[in-house]
Amino acid sequence: MKAEILVEESRAGLLENVHIGMICGVNERLETIFHVGDDHHYTYYRSAAKPIQALPVFLSDIITKYGLTREEAALFTASHRGEPYHIAALESMLKKLPVSEDELFCPCSYPLNTAPREEMIWANKGKRRLYHNCAGKHMGFVAACRELGYPVEGYWEVGHPLQQQIMLILSALSEIPVSEIVVGKDGCGVPVFAVPLKNMAATYLKLACPDLIEDPLLQKAVRDMTPAMNEYPHMVASEKFICSVLLQDQNIVAKGGAQGVYCFGLKNQRIGFALKVLNGSEEVWPTIVASILEQIEYDNKDTIARLRSLKPSVVMNDSGEAVGEVKERFSLIPAKSF
Repeated sequence: MKAEILVEESRAGLLENVHIGMICGVNERLETIFHVGDDHHYTYYRSAAKPIQALPVFLSDIITKYGLTREEAALFTASHRGEPYHIAALESMLKKLPVSEDELFCPCSYPLNTAPREEMIWANKGKRRLYHNCAGKHMGFVAACRELGYPVEGYWEVGHPLQQQIMLILSALSEIPVSEIVVGKDGCGVPVFAVPLKNMAATYLKLACPDLIEDPLLQKAVRDMTPAMNEYPHMVASEKFICSVLLQDQNIVAKGGAQGVYCFGLKNQRIGFALKVLNGSEEVWPTIVASILEQIEYDNKDTIARLRSLKPSVVMNDSGEAVGEVKERFSLIPAKSF
């Protein structure tokens, strides 16, 4: 495994934190065109898999059959943060879909965002499965099982037909045989998949450029899904989070996962990127992605500015004093430099 320094954080000129990792960018021929570190490092998608895991729903007619709005449909791809608009949409979906909250395998929890979590605790409200950030994904799993005639029981097991279907979809998008996909268990209890970083980047290239997908039904499902993510970016995460900021840009399909994994595809440039921060930090994603876009001379400067506002280069203390700085330390290496 070869990793390199991606970001350094310093305070009063003294190095305080170092984030190392890998980055890979691929073109439409699925060739590595940019890299930092090892582009073949096996990496779990974690929640970056959610758009792929949502595709059985979009391959079916569940959304139209049960009258879901596109805003609600975006939650199938989401790591929602438990804001009131997330909960309201999930409650609406429960009323429309043949799904009960008790069937969701994700554990009961409080929202991820501080304000709604504290409000619920102060109001003495208990944890719910619906508040778990993976609730939309699990709702999609149960709905897909019912629609496709699969048993709901055990949908979280890797041998279940739904999970096997998802693995076949992932294999097609990442262009890696099922036999070479590493399978683990995610935080919410369902299978989580690992592939080389290059193949992960290829997955997001195809989500951004579905014409590269050979299967016409899968291509149509992606064409139906990703616009919902772009139209309702706040549903995929929430305001002031990198996924929602990037998805405001209609040219980008993006989703992050736990333990420092981030993926995005650029539609017009026809490039897919995947990165892994090895210490698992999510805080430096905006810095890294902004630098990637700057280095490839991305033309939407507003997107880059929004990313920079999420993680400013100046470190401020609690009193608003400038006490340090955050600097990216990597250069994308073109493929010819391999």
